[in-house]
Amino acid sequence: MLFVCSMLWAASGFAGQAGSGRLEKTTFAGGCFWCMEAPFDKLDGVVSVTSGYTGGQKKNPSYEEVSVGGTGHAESVEIVYDPAKIGFPKLLDVFWHNIDPTVRDRQFCDAGHQYRSAIFYHGAEQKRLAEESKRTLERVKPFREPIVTEIVAAGTFYPAEEYHQHYYKKNPLRYAYYRKGCGRDKRLKELWGSAAGH
Repeated sequence: MLFVCSMLWAASGFAGQAGSGRLEKTTFAGGCFWCMEAPFDKLDGVVSVTSGYTGGQKKNPSYEEVSVGGTGHAESVEIVYDPAKIGFPKLLDVFWHNIDPTVRDRQFCDAGHQYRSAIFYHGAEQKRLAEESKRTLERVKPFREPIVTEIVAAGTFYPAEEYHQHYYKKNPLRYAYYRKGCGRDKRLKELWGSAAGH
């Protein structure tokens, strides 16, 4: 079965270097951003994971504004990675197995458009690979429901407040309590079985 499924350089563009290759970035939304940092932090080749907001209209939104809805933004993570060490298909695989792709405008206990699942692609190649992974997943998925995760072009990403960054490390007990109470791991296990993220 095939599972295809911050070092930011300001305004002049993204020009980080690692060895002989350029660093790249992608953006994923999978519900509460606290729960989307750890799966990518642990991957070799991932340089940084930043929680933030994207996909909406309001400039420089606050957590309070996004969490109540109305900004159009989704809680998301921006991932900077070295493609010489880890490919985008691997990042997609980790993303899929850490979300519930069968529901619109919610993830687990968090409901609202701000908690939708989405792949915000950076460039034509990421778009192609994301769409290909979604099609493949539709064929091999271990659940019946259709996949409704959005695949859309990345826009401006606004980093979240510092206290949200790597919350799972700063507040491990509160994070564990939230994650369990939200039913995230239980639902992931129902969807993905032994391949579920955590």
